[in-house]
Amino acid sequence: MKKFIMAALGGTLAGVILTTQIAGPLIAQEDSRSTNVYEQLDLFGDIFERIRAQYVEDVNEADLIEAAIDGMLTSLDPHSSYLSPQDAADMQVQTRGSFGGLGIEVTQEEGYVKVVAPMDGTPADLAGVEAGDFITQVDGQSVLGLTLDETVDQMRGPVGSEIIITVVREGVDEPFDISIIRDTIKLTAVRARVEGNSIVLRVSTFNDQTYPNLEAGLRNAAEELGGMENVDGVIVDLRNNPGGLLKQAIKVSDAFLDKGEIVSTRGRNNQGSDRVNASPGDLAEGKPVVVLINGGSASASEIVAGALQDHRRALIVGTKSFGKGSVQTVMPLRSGGAMRLTTARYYTPSGRSIQALGVSPDIVVEQPRRQPETDDTEQTARAQRTEADLRGRLNNDSLTEDEIRLIEEERARDEAAAKLRDEDFQLSYAVDLLKGLATVAAK
Repeated sequence: MKKFIMAALGGTLAGVILTTQIAGPLIAQEDSRSTNVYEQLDLFGDIFERIRAQYVEDVNEADLIEAAIDGMLTSLDPHSSYLSPQDAADMQVQTRGSFGGLGIEVTQEEGYVKVVAPMDGTPADLAGVEAGDFITQVDGQSVLGLTLDETVDQMRGPVGSEIIITVVREGVDEPFDISIIRDTIKLTAVRARVEGNSIVLRVSTFNDQTYPNLEAGLRNAAEELGGMENVDGVIVDLRNNPGGLLKQAIKVSDAFLDKGEIVSTRGRNNQGSDRVNASPGDLAEGKPVVVLINGGSASASEIVAGALQDHRRALIVGTKSFGKGSVQTVMPLRSGGAMRLTTARYYTPSGRSIQALGVSPDIVVEQPRRQPETDDTEQTARAQRTEADLRGRLNNDSLTEDEIRLIEEERARDEAAAKLRDEDFQLSYAVDLLKGLATVAAK
């Protein structure tokens, strides 16, 4: 027993000595780090004072400090930044769905500004700006070496004014200019329409209007088709959707899920970690769902696509998404501005992160570039004639008038589908896919 007690005491004593030996350097290291931080802050103060006293022109001290803060944040990652009081106010307006500008979501890559996506119906979209374009100049001035916020500031201007951006585009040999007239951007978050017997929900952004628009649009489109029992399926078009509010992405995912995890977020050392689950209820009532994505689908769009893909609730069609798998928290500051700081990564229900990888579609469908019609093409279309066009032709005596009418209606739908195939091949593919699934289910 004495030996046991002595051994226990010896172990305790060794533990005390070991703890003291380890804790000493750790405390010293922490003190050293604190000293280094204060030395660096003193260095910042010295430089700030020298700029104020010796720079060739008078400087605005507030602008200097804001630039230093922004530089500190932008050095972390492309999505952390400082928002001036005006920028913070503009951002709050954007989440409500109306603001002034060009209508493009941008990021920075290799020193240039890269277009994540143009927003539907905005000046940039109408002028022909495409996802993946690199903006190298604004009004003839190079943006190389500027921060993202500085470049965005150059692109801002009064509504109705012209801006010329120089663009480098994959597949185009030379840079080219695009003229855009700035306008007030009024976003309709979700537009619903009927294609054949399918409902198409075009989700262009995730703001406060997104889920209410989607719910109302789906309900109205289903009524147009005579009820959900007549619907082949639902297409959620997230192409060129740059993202937005996380809570709206969760609501849109929940709209088509009855149960299970939607998304989880994990912060530094698992602080601020969260997990969100779906609530009962499926707006599509179990009908097949196809989600369209491309390289302009980012952030909140990828949360929706990843959640529906992992639960096998939807087929993902298109091309690989953008790959933004981080969460930004906007923190108000005493100045009236705000700090946008990356605070977590998000993960799909299967536990995968799409950061820098994107969501891979279940079926890869490229969107072919539209070729301009030639005069020969138009003449060929006009020259196509059938037996029905001939004067004095015989009538079809094997079918009733009602049967002929049904055949003609079906043919009109097929011709509309063919026209859609020329206008938007990816969407047409999704419509055909739902039609095929509905046909198999009916049999």
